[in-house]
Amino acid sequence: MEKKMIETERLILREMTEKDFDALFAVLGDPEVMQHYPNVFDETKVREWIHRNIERYEIFSFGLWAVVLKETGELIGDCGLTMQQIGGNIKPEIGYHIRKDMQRKGYGTEAAKAVIDWAFTNTPFQVLYSYMKHTNAGSYRTAISAGMKLVEEFPDKVKGLCNYKRRMDCFEKGIHSLQC
Repeated sequence: MEKKMIETERLILREMTEKDFDALFAVLGDPEVMQHYPNVFDETKVREWIHRNIERYEIFSFGLWAVVLKETGELIGDCGLTMQQIGGNIKPEIGYHIRKDMQRKGYGTEAAKAVIDWAFTNTPFQVLYSYMKHTNAGSYRTAISAGMKLVEEFPDKVKGLCNYKRRMDCFEKGIHSLQC
């Protein structure tokens, strides 16, 4: 059964299920969408992604959620809160992936803002983070549009390579994300 977590003007964010495989594979298996990730996901990685998020829901009551268009019921990506190692510490991170043909329509920002509001209302976190490669201009714009601020760029080794990453912070629990 699908559990709805957040509803916005145009979107529903709900827990992922195994039934979401095809739609998520269209996102996570797309080389353009995943160009800033260490790897494009194959079928096995997408299934692991779904199962890892189902496990996160059980452990934390949050994870990455399916992003679904209200109007059509179509799954267009994922967005949510996960615990990630950022700069050597485990921190709550907002992440998002939106299918290529649905990018630049404000869906990522709308989902990220809703997750920020949800996290400040439903978790004890006082600060939220997002991090991405410094070359990921789309993710950076989405974070800024969602109310986050650049606080640090730092080297991060992935597969033996040193990539510079940006850390974005959103402060002020209880303040709507537009004001973060």
